[in-house]
Amino acid sequence: MLNFNAANPVEIFLTVLAFLVILSLVITIHEAAHAFSANFLGDPTARLSGRMSLNPIVHIDPLGTLVLPLLLLVFQGPIFGWAKPTPVNPINFQNPRRDSALVAFSGPLSNFALATIFSVIFRLFPDTGFFSQFLFTLVSINLLLGVFNLIPIPPLDGYKVLIGILPKELALRLAVLDSMGPIFLLFFILIFFSFLSPFIFSILRFLLLIFTGTS
Repeated sequence: MLNFNAANPVEIFLTVLAFLVILSLVITIHEAAHAFSANFLGDPTARLSGRMSLNPIVHIDPLGTLVLPLLLLVFQGPIFGWAKPTPVNPINFQNPRRDSALVAFSGPLSNFALATIFSVIFRLFPDTGFFSQFLFTLVSINLLLGVFNLIPIPPLDGYKVLIGILPKELALRLAVLDSMGPIFLLFFILIFFSFLSPFIFSILRFLLLIFTGTS
């Protein structure tokens, strides 16, 4: 992590700029993947809301995408945040539970796809200073976001995937938790994440080793 006390202004500026570019790219592709897959499966809600776009502005939540992650970066805390949720109306799907799960999974899948693309470029240019560090960070953040979003708690994508693959009765029982998603996520981050983080980061290191050859 960058030491803001010791770093020179140019290094700070480049770090913050790279961070914002990476974050904007990652959340844009992630949310656009939800929108495109929902539209493909029959739900035009995101498209009609202007969210089927690769323009970062339509997906950015000022607090969750910019302010909070930047504050955590400056104070060297665990980086997390959120984008504007992509609107989805399952009623428009031919198979609501299955298609909702596919739409949810498309977000993390887009992150793994991006990680694959940037890891190939990283391996082609492994020792190019700032550029290779930039690529490695892109791979790392995409892998972390992909893995984190697959955790099966509301409102994360993994929870929606779980609802789609569970037996119908059990899925209906768990679906009532959806309205309390932000509370579950807050408790998870503040209380349970510290216990699960060694496992999560072990997975991340393993994936980084596969994707980039280094962890």
